[in-house]
Amino acid sequence: MLDKKKFKDSKILITGGVGSFGNAFISKFYDFFKEIRVFSRDEKKQEDMRKIYNNNKIKFYLGDVRDRESIYSATKDIDYIFHAAALKQVPSCDFFPVEATKTNILGTENVLNAAILSGVKRVICLSTDKAVYPINAMGISKAMAEKVMSATSRSSQNTIISCTRYGNVMASRGSVIPLFINQIINNQPITLTNPNMTRFMMTLDEAVDLVLYAFNHSRSGDIFVQKSPAATVEDLVKALLIIFDKPKHKVNIIGPRHGEKLHETLISAEEMQKVNDLGKYYKISPDLRDLNYSNYVDSGDINNSLVDNYDSSNTQKLNIEELVLLLNSLDYVTKLKP
Repeated sequence: MLDKKKFKDSKILITGGVGSFGNAFISKFYDFFKEIRVFSRDEKKQEDMRKIYNNNKIKFYLGDVRDRESIYSATKDIDYIFHAAALKQVPSCDFFPVEATKTNILGTENVLNAAILSGVKRVICLSTDKAVYPINAMGISKAMAEKVMSATSRSSQNTIISCTRYGNVMASRGSVIPLFINQIINNQPITLTNPNMTRFMMTLDEAVDLVLYAFNHSRSGDIFVQKSPAATVEDLVKALLIIFDKPKHKVNIIGPRHGEKLHETLISAEEMQKVNDLGKYYKISPDLRDLNYSNYVDSGDINNSLVDNYDSSNTQKLNIEELVLLLNSLDYVTKLKP
């Protein structure tokens, strides 16, 4: 949790601030800061948010993280940045990988360089499970964004730069829960990719809490991951059919989509060798070696042993009853169910 008195005179910037994270963070911590800047290229969503809050505390900056000048102007006099702007749709990034590169990699570099030039105290970058063992352009670009974060953090003496990594947030835009619910409500067959596919189950509140934990505890270069339960996609469908009282609703198994993994991985096996277990969270500390090749080639760590990665197949599994309880706790679900 944030200390309201500590940050009452602070100014924050949220890139991609009209998205799911920005909306959740602002609604929860609106009163904690002197000024909140929302930076994005979506003028329609900015206008929608402006109408909701209708005040001068939230200031809107229209721009693109690809544009150094637009992001730099938004970072002036800012104390803290939450960098959530990204291209996140797997298919579109695969069709336009250079666009993913411009936004996710070069855009991140622009945000971090602007933060350092403006004397920002702390930057939290939001990353994704798809950055671990990436198999699509979106994941590759986010993996590179993490590398940009790590490399920049080495020399950011007065700006602490760290990162959070999590999977799809439950009921967020573009995730499977809104898709399944829409199909149920409209009496369309549910399109199930693979019944055995597993996904982490993380709420939007938990995603915000993870970012806050990183904000309060990180050193430069740290990456934070929440320990989250998971479930099969088949059990997720069954739980939704119970909630919406449609036990005989048709389900079509269509097979995995292009660029889609069977299981989500949040921490690689290589990272798990040196991860710090913090109870509810894992912390992946940065590699602080310099560019002295003997440290990479001539020596290793004899204590390293082979360990499994941390993925949605080897974490805590939720059964159908537990899924029903969790889904019923989501505002998105409760507003739509009969």
